[in-house]
Amino acid sequence: MIIVPVKEGENIERALKKFKRKTEKTGVIKELRIRQAFQKPSVTNRRKMMKAVYVQQLRAREE
Repeated sequence: MIIVPVKEGENIERALKKFKRKTEKTGVIKELRIRQAFQKPSVTNRRKMMKAVYVQQLRAREE
């Protein structure tokens, strides 16, 4: 459970921002989206490989 203490007089918008940041760090929402639809391990591995190639190309262009 995520708890965000709100100080007296603190803006509710700031507290919401803290809450969103904490939930983002835990990765709960990301995990939930991944689990909504099953993905074969081969597809997952292929995506990881394609992302690695893309990042490598970007770094090569930088140089």
